[in-house]
Amino acid sequence: MDFFQLEKHGTNIKQEIVAGSTTFLTMAYIIFVNPGILSETGMDKGALITVTCLAAFIGTMITALWVNAPLAMAPGMGLNAFFTYTLVLGMGTTWNVALGVVFISGIIFLLLTMTGFREKIIDAIPLQLRLAVGAGIGLFIAFIGMKNLGLIVANPATLVGLGPLTPTVILGLVGLTIMGGLEIKQVKGGLLIGIVVTTVLGMVLGYVELPNGIMSTPPSIAPIAFKLDILGALKVSMIAPIFSFMFVDLFDSVGTIVACANEAEMIDENGKIENVSKILEVDAAATVIGSLLGTSTTTTFVESAAGIAEGGRTGLTSATTAILFFLAMFFTPVIGVVPAFATAPALIIVGIYMFKNLIDIDLHKIDIAIPAFLTIILMPLTYSISTGITFGFISYAIIEIISGKTKTVKPTMWVIVALSLVELLSK
Repeated sequence: MDFFQLEKHGTNIKQEIVAGSTTFLTMAYIIFVNPGILSETGMDKGALITVTCLAAFIGTMITALWVNAPLAMAPGMGLNAFFTYTLVLGMGTTWNVALGVVFISGIIFLLLTMTGFREKIIDAIPLQLRLAVGAGIGLFIAFIGMKNLGLIVANPATLVGLGPLTPTVILGLVGLTIMGGLEIKQVKGGLLIGIVVTTVLGMVLGYVELPNGIMSTPPSIAPIAFKLDILGALKVSMIAPIFSFMFVDLFDSVGTIVACANEAEMIDENGKIENVSKILEVDAAATVIGSLLGTSTTTTFVESAAGIAEGGRTGLTSATTAILFFLAMFFTPVIGVVPAFATAPALIIVGIYMFKNLIDIDLHKIDIAIPAFLTIILMPLTYSISTGITFGFISYAIIEIISGKTKTVKPTMWVIVALSLVELLSK
């Protein structure tokens, strides 16, 4: 195992395999949740299960072999919601065009990373706005989870209201309680355990069909692979969604890498994160590959921190995670019967984790509070991540102009604001 330099990183094979298995358990919920969300666009669910596993396997294995870092990748939460609920169901875009948007955003992200322009974008957008984007996506994901569960429903008088407490809603609330309890107890794989237990309860009570088997050949990816429409994505109306995908992926990846770097001892003597450009290049390349296969943006998962906490320090950790994702493809009969009321609670918990960004936003300052609030609240209320980002960026620029602080706004940010205006006017 000299390839992974285990001795240099103070680790061993057993420690790395345990760490990689831990990372897999904490993020395996994506195998159930991602197909559930994307299939609402009309994409084949069986193919999506295979593609979700493949995208996670490829992105994570490249990270293992090329970067030698204990980081795992998979189709990202928030980004899959943006794909389905904003682009396809919200704007009426076909899923083929939406995949084209993901492909183009990945190419741009890759070019920005390779040219070094990525740092300028990160530096140009104020930290408070970046945090607001994460919190807003968390609120949006939790809202989607409650809707999918049936806890909240459409109401002609108040727009939304409490749904009837049907047996499946109650089962979902039981699942939410289980997941919340396991997360409080810091049980590894709490979300996965909650999904499995809720599904089994549904089977016992007759609300979930029994699977036809446990293992099978993975479903073909032919219904969705290489079906992206790149030319259809090259429209003025798609400019803002392309950049929204890129921005969210950028924030997500950088935030995850920064969060994991210290614990994984990936900081060099100058205080910089080792191989950060390589990691972001893999992230972008994985997005491009994923779009070709037929899934939304692939990104670095913060759940990688679970494996790092177990002692993962090298690419052997991520290689282990990747292999487990590959093996998961062969359990599609079981994965395919998992109902929405079992995965919806996981969306709510993930949303809560992302919403925690709110505590780092200084809402005492009104010039920060206004754009942050608009970013956060408009995502669920308009059912659109890009709308929240658009209003957040534009309101920030207006406030800086009113306050006479235009000199503090970096040139790149003005370009971003201009793109946001194009997005708003194109609606």
